[in-house]
Amino acid sequence: MKFKDHILGVAAAGMGLLTFVSAQAQDHPTATDQATQNPAVKSPNAISWGDLGKGHNSFTRAEAISRFEKAGYTHVSHLRMDGDGLWQANAMNHDRPVHVALDYKGNLAEQ
Repeated sequence: MKFKDHILGVAAAGMGLLTFVSAQAQDHPTATDQATQNPAVKSPNAISWGDLGKGHNSFTRAEAISRFEKAGYTHVSHLRMDGDGLWQANAMNHDRPVHVALDYKGNLAEQ
C-alpha cells in the first residue's frame, strides 16, 4: 500500500510541476508581426547622412562599397575598418576627392 501511495504522490507532484511549467511558458513576452520595427541597419535602398555611431559593424567590405556607390560616390579606395567600427574610405563626389565613412546602422558621413 505504501508503494502505491508513493507512486500516486510522485504522479501528483509531476502533474503540478507540468502545470507550473506550462503557465510559466506563457508569462513571457512574445514577438508579434504588429510590433514597431526598429532595425539596427537602415534599408539597403535608403541612404542617410548624419551622426555616426560607434559599434560593431557587420557590413562586409563589398556591402560598404555598395552603400557608398548607391550614395553617389565613385572610385572608392583605401577602404578600412577603424577602431570605432566605422568603414572609412577615400572616394570621389562630383569630381572632387572626399573622405567618407559608414557606421553599423548604415549612416554615411562625408568630410
